[in-house]
Amino acid sequence: MIDQIKEKIVEYLSEPQPKRPYRLGVALSGGGARGFAHVGALKALEEAGYTPDCIAGVSAGSVVAVMYAAGIPLDNILTLFSQAKFTDFCKFSVRNGDGLFSMASFRKFVEKAVGIERLEDLKIPCYIGATNVDKGIPAEFHEGPIGERVQASCSIPIIFKSTKIDGTHYIDGGVLRNLPAWIIRDKCEKLIGINVSPLSNYRYRQSIKEMAMRTYNLMAKANQQQDMQMCDRVIVTPDLAGYQVFNLKDIKKAYLSGYAAAHRAISDWNDGV
Repeated sequence: MIDQIKEKIVEYLSEPQPKRPYRLGVALSGGGARGFAHVGALKALEEAGYTPDCIAGVSAGSVVAVMYAAGIPLDNILTLFSQAKFTDFCKFSVRNGDGLFSMASFRKFVEKAVGIERLEDLKIPCYIGATNVDKGIPAEFHEGPIGERVQASCSIPIIFKSTKIDGTHYIDGGVLRNLPAWIIRDKCEKLIGINVSPLSNYRYRQSIKEMAMRTYNLMAKANQQQDMQMCDRVIVTPDLAGYQVFNLKDIKKAYLSGYAAAHRAISDWNDGV
């Protein structure tokens, strides 16, 4: 019996594994305004010849992912946000909801910028990570209206209202899986993860907003390690630790940080991805 089992195992392992549909995938973490480092990192990857065949994003990473997948030039993505501030995208609204701010304006901004209504119509296959707060499990979207799915992925709890899709409430994907490698690992031959969400040690103020963000950052740091281990290569941006999540004034610095971090990482990939 044992010999038969061994034979079955050897037979299974020797069978050719099914080919994955995409050659190279890139997974983008959450990180608020630090997410603009993704734009710089993608720029460096493109210059080195690493153009993704599919892309996944969580929270801020989902914004960059859908814009990149729509074919918006990377430099233009930065320009879209260059004059923006937090209050342009969010409106204080504590009535009839479970968060301090409404993201309706942000959703409209994303929809207008992307110019494509549904995920499945993007030029590059794109996956968005979120958290199904009703069931307490990670969730992913790869089809359906882009605006509300990106909004769901970015709905940091307490700060923003949850997003209801088809009767289910969703919040920021970073609550359970801040790096969406788990979504596309089985879909691509090689996977690059970009983590722009290092934990900072700044002295946060004793307020609802600051405590909510500190808690969110702790959760993200705790859960992203398993997804980093799924990647063939990982780009990290430790120098972004001091950047504030909602500070859009330093997006150029975040971009340059991501660009430099990617170039440093690529220089160490002697055998490629």
